[in-house]
Amino acid sequence: MSSKTVSLPPSGYTQDAPAAPSTRWFVCALLFAATTINYMDRNVFGYIEPMLHDAAFMGWNHAADKFHQPVFDNNFGNVLIYFQIAYGLGFLFAGRIIDKLGTKVGYAIAILIWGISSMGHSLVTSVLGFCIARIFLGIGESGNFPAAIKAVAEWFPTAERAKAVGIFNSGSNASALVAPALVAFVTAKYGWQAAFITTGSLGMLWLVVWLLFPYNRLRRGSTETQANLAPVLSGANSGLKFYLRLFSTPGLYAFCVGKGLTDGVWWFYLFYLPQFLNRNYGLSLKDAYWYIVTVYLVSSVGSIAGGSLSGWRMNRGASVNGGRKFAMALMAVCVIPVVFVPHMSALFPSNAWPATLLIALAAAAHQGWSANLFSTPADMFPSSAVSTVVGLGGAAGAIGGAIFTYIVKKNLSLHQLLVFSMAAGAYVVALAIFQLLVPKLGARKEMVEA
Repeated sequence: MSSKTVSLPPSGYTQDAPAAPSTRWFVCALLFAATTINYMDRNVFGYIEPMLHDAAFMGWNHAADKFHQPVFDNNFGNVLIYFQIAYGLGFLFAGRIIDKLGTKVGYAIAILIWGISSMGHSLVTSVLGFCIARIFLGIGESGNFPAAIKAVAEWFPTAERAKAVGIFNSGSNASALVAPALVAFVTAKYGWQAAFITTGSLGMLWLVVWLLFPYNRLRRGSTETQANLAPVLSGANSGLKFYLRLFSTPGLYAFCVGKGLTDGVWWFYLFYLPQFLNRNYGLSLKDAYWYIVTVYLVSSVGSIAGGSLSGWRMNRGASVNGGRKFAMALMAVCVIPVVFVPHMSALFPSNAWPATLLIALAAAAHQGWSANLFSTPADMFPSSAVSTVVGLGGAAGAIGGAIFTYIVKKNLSLHQLLVFSMAAGAYVVALAIFQLLVPKLGARKEMVEA
């Protein structure tokens, strides 16, 4: 067998031999569907919560759930907390399990757990029962992003990864558009239990398709890019040695800092937007509907466009480092105008659109940022560690999100400018730290054996 040396393309990344376009985009469609179902299963509880006040046998305290009460002091808030804790802790283990079992098996187990847990809500007869069901839901759902990002790394060439992530990640926005109508329809005809059975059943249907799809037979083999990254964790296959080597790499901390500083901002936009519109413009949830829908629609565009931007740059000669960080920097800049949101109610006291559009721009930029940030583990680590890194980053995002939520809870009413200033600056700070820790992303331009 003869060997020769060849130069990598000028862009600095290897031309990975991709799977057939129709097949890999079908995989992306499956990831989009799974992410949509994932968010439907976690959000359906919020849609049916008002109906629980009529279910006196459940011990649901209607008086404690008044809007003016702090969310963490009521039954609804307590149930949410159990989910968030389980979801955050689940990330610590889900990624490594998926790396060990493989994407197909790991993803199947994750959606099986969260699908059964979702349907299990329909059998609950107490607040404690809801807390238990949400714990298992959180554990199962923590496997979605580690598995989906690993699937993208296995199916897509470097320049297409952020675009694919942007597409499937927009499933979180699609859920917000589809779920309310679906839940309203089934609950009106069959009761609140039917909502959980419906969304959980969608997960089971997805699982059937996933298991029938010949994932391992059709996907790409190891690429030169992944081979070049393999020395990062070479010889570290055992548990303790693997983690010691992993925690000695700056790339892990760069990704975790990026998630920790910005995930909470995204949840702030989604959870507090209705409250913000109510407090600043007197809009009820019904009146605010189109404002909220606009934010979700615009953020979906940002997810796909922002994810596509880095690949567009790479295909025109930029390196992985240049393409990825250019897109992240542009998204960070697009978030900054959100700092002016607190002033909009004074400038436009009867018009909520200026503030809404600034939030929509920031939410779109966040989704574009996330599409590129989620792609960086595959730029820095071999395929055998991608899900583990994504899982650890997800845990960091959950912790950062909890801290930001606490700051919002304490300051939003009196210090809106502080909260929105933190949201505006988080991405610039995260990118600066990322750059310090990882000055160069991707495989080096070097001679490789062909």
